[in-house]
Amino acid sequence: FREQPIFSTRAHVFQIDPNTKKNWVPTSKHAVTVSYFYDSTRNVYRIISLDGSKAIINSTITPNMTFTKTSQKFGQWADSRANTVYGLGFSSEHHLSKFAEKFQEFKEAARLAKEKSQEKMELTSTPSQESAGGDIQSPLTPESINGTDDERATPEVTQNSEPRAEPTQNALPFTHSSTISKHWEAELATLKGNNAKLTAALLESTANVKQWKQQLAAYQEEAERLHKRVS
Repeated sequence: FREQPIFSTRAHVFQIDPNTKKNWVPTSKHAVTVSYFYDSTRNVYRIISLDGSKAIINSTITPNMTFTKTSQKFGQWADSRANTVYGLGFSSEHHLSKFAEKFQEFKEAARLAKEKSQEKMELTSTPSQESAGGDIQSPLTPESINGTDDERATPEVTQNSEPRAEPTQNALPFTHSSTISKHWEAELATLKGNNAKLTAALLESTANVKQWKQQLAAYQEEAERLHKRVS
């Protein structure tokens, strides 16, 4: 067997009433053997007691457990995994004290075993953490400096594509300037037309002014003749 008893005693076994959580319920009619077992494979300590073929105690000791003496011959401890509280009634105070000493001893051993187990887990997980860190901080390689073949090919494609784009880009200004030129030609033609109209109007106005001057001169001459006649 992988589990071997390392300490045994005899006691009356009780469990707390699951309903009231106050009263003790006897699980053995008489004193039975209560033993500490050590599982070398799993490195755990357990308290086991059998009443015939029925296991009335099967409690794995953890560092958080506490064995409490509630009287000279009675002690108890809570087992959260079993969701109960166990009580033991001994025939003497000496047997109770001896059981309590062993409980503290194996509780400390369970704590040390747990710490060693955690250390092993940390040591085992360290390489994977380092490799994970290596993935984050990847070393410099020729590929990372110069780029891979695919990455190095990318700029060449871009460079080759730029000259092909140049004719289209250069054609845009010519098309745009041609449109602007036509626009200004139309504007210039309009201005020339307006200028011709203004010139014609000016000439017409000039002709009218000359005509008005001639008429004014005629009126003045006529006025002078009339003035001479009157005088």
